[in-house]
Amino acid sequence: MRLAYSLSGHRDLREAAELARAAEDHGFGEVWVTEDYFERGAFSAAAAVAAATSRIRVGIGVVNPWTRHPMLIAMEHAALDELSGGRAVLGLGASNARWMEEMLGIPFTQPLGRLRESVEIVRRALSGEPVRHVGDGWRVDAKLSFTPVRPDAPIYLGVKGRRALALAGEIADGVLLSILSSPAYVAWARERIGRPIDVGAYVSFACGPAARRAEVRASLKPVVATFLGIHGVHDITRVAGLEPELAQRFRDAWRAGRPAADLVTDDMLDQFTAAGTVDDVVASFARFRAAGLTTLVVRDDPNVADPVALLADAARCWRAA
Repeated sequence: MRLAYSLSGHRDLREAAELARAAEDHGFGEVWVTEDYFERGAFSAAAAVAAATSRIRVGIGVVNPWTRHPMLIAMEHAALDELSGGRAVLGLGASNARWMEEMLGIPFTQPLGRLRESVEIVRRALSGEPVRHVGDGWRVDAKLSFTPVRPDAPIYLGVKGRRALALAGEIADGVLLSILSSPAYVAWARERIGRPIDVGAYVSFACGPAARRAEVRASLKPVVATFLGIHGVHDITRVAGLEPELAQRFRDAWRAGRPAADLVTDDMLDQFTAAGTVDDVVASFARFRAAGLTTLVVRDDPNVADPVALLADAARCWRAA
């Protein structure tokens, strides 16, 4: 199982580049750059990471084909791969109706069909060949004006539903699972993907001495409550054993702007995070590995006082696992 780090779009890009360099120094194999609206753009952040590092893979995790045309995605990613010396990994996702329709006024229809179509267009463009495509989402007759450094750059899908996971099994080189993907859900997702491709997941992490164990674990309760609210009644919560009524309570609290951290139990922390002492975290890492996770992506939390120390702690636990 590889160790990776995600960089939040809340971070100043100079700081993000420094953290990426620190992750490389601590032995991380990958840095993934998230793009939530309306934070710093993923491709600019990834370029800063690529320029600051020399070894790690640089992942876009993820962008969508609604706000960027697939040919624009291919253009930006080919430039990033060129800058990084062939270290870039493209992550694509279908996005969601809240961002697209409610916030941006972009019609959100046939998301999986559009995602499939976009992968086809991007792959063709990155191969260096002309793209002639007529589909439900796009009509394209174009070609990149420069030759990509890799004609077969990997494309991952950031997906979580059963139909989307099956689609990833058909067309993707890897999958990025959502934060709060429990080991049980990782194993479940593997079954839906149906073939042995790379599967990564964002994992909330916190580690400290035994004397501060309760405090360290409790620090992740607001994160867990927030994302349980975002997921609500979903396969991610169902497969982990969360009753629908409780999942809905998290959802209602999140929608009201008051994530229900008081409802997060120790068992939920064990299910959804890697938190506690080194022994606790090593046991969590082992559960994820046994479930079939091949890349554990330590989630960046901009509220952590010392992110470099978090990187060092994660690397130490990974080496001990």
